[in-house]
Amino acid sequence: MRVFKFGGASVKNAAALRNVASILSSQKDPLLVVVSAMGKTTNTLELIASASEKQTLSREINILRSYHHEIIDLLFDKADGVQPTLEKLFNQIQVEANKKGDYDQKYDQVVSLGEVISSVILSNFLTQEGIENEWIDARHYIFTDNTFREGKVDWDKTQRQIQQLLPILNNKIIITQGFIGATENNLTTTLGREGSDFTAAIFGACLDAESVTIWKDVPGVMNADPKRLSAAIVFEELPFQEAAEMTYYGASVIHPKTIKPLANRDIPLFVKSFADPSADGTKIHDCKIDHLPPLIVFKENQCLISCKVTDYTFIDEHHLGIIFHALSEKNIKVNVMQTSAISFSFCVDFREDKITSLVKMLGEKFEVFYNTGLTLITVKNYDQKTFDEYRLRHEVVLEQSSRSTLQVLIKR
Repeated sequence: MRVFKFGGASVKNAAALRNVASILSSQKDPLLVVVSAMGKTTNTLELIASASEKQTLSREINILRSYHHEIIDLLFDKADGVQPTLEKLFNQIQVEANKKGDYDQKYDQVVSLGEVISSVILSNFLTQEGIENEWIDARHYIFTDNTFREGKVDWDKTQRQIQQLLPILNNKIIITQGFIGATENNLTTTLGREGSDFTAAIFGACLDAESVTIWKDVPGVMNADPKRLSAAIVFEELPFQEAAEMTYYGASVIHPKTIKPLANRDIPLFVKSFADPSADGTKIHDCKIDHLPPLIVFKENQCLISCKVTDYTFIDEHHLGIIFHALSEKNIKVNVMQTSAISFSFCVDFREDKITSLVKMLGEKFEVFYNTGLTLITVKNYDQKTFDEYRLRHEVVLEQSSRSTLQVLIKR
């Protein structure tokens, strides 16, 4: 039994969905398929969730409706079977977006519906093409706490529920959604932006799958973003630990939470190109590789925060405890940190509401400064050439290196 995950680019239009159907029709083993929202749907749903004017809300929903209707018009001989379900989902988007209250909770109720829509369309199209399948709602199988936008999985409950899918997999392909789960009160949660990879790993681990495959618009895991560095190369294989560190530093090809559940069960992860399904791609598994080439990761939209003591004492464990308690309370992850005699600086992803709240909290104990619009460059397994090239970049505001890793924070 295997798990496939198809991302937004692989289901972005009618031609892409036909390609997915072609890939699935060639498979013989039992298969569970996790699908993301189509194309840039999640971006549009984020605009809808944050829209303050009804006119903006209606306009964005109509844009989304037209986009999906264009796809189903090209896919289906008759769209009568799928049309009513989609209309209910678009109406649900409007209802949820109009609700007041906690923004993160509303965000999850709205943005999660992109995956539901894409999975409904794919399931119905596969049925039309004679590929037997069963659509399931991932929210009935993946259970989380109520940390909206970053749901933490209840692994015991989730595993018990997912195990009930085994009889279905003996006869049919299962189609489900990435990125989403539910609380014990049946409120939808999301697993973090781009979290469909993590969903595939959850299903794979709980079903003890033979493998998990992520289908991407790149030929595999590369040592740099080919849009930035044309000389980027594809890794044939990678150790679990190396892949996990890559995701920690911001490599976007795999969601950061994907590796752990698979490594714990020794389930290999493949990253393959949906444009060339016969190509090998990259295999991530329990292996050892000497002399890996430098891995270069660019992480945009970074914020550097510096906390300076105000009474001329030195930064000590007590001060660090205050800072890390605040970071934990705001659920903010540090990407790089550096200390001096009287200040502590750290770099985090910039999200205005969270950073504003954090700065206000820390301002009660420290003098706080922050800069936004920065880019964090990480060079892992650096050699002398890459070390010199990235360390000597213009407008470096923070630099840090260890035996194997160089990180520089620069102004754009």
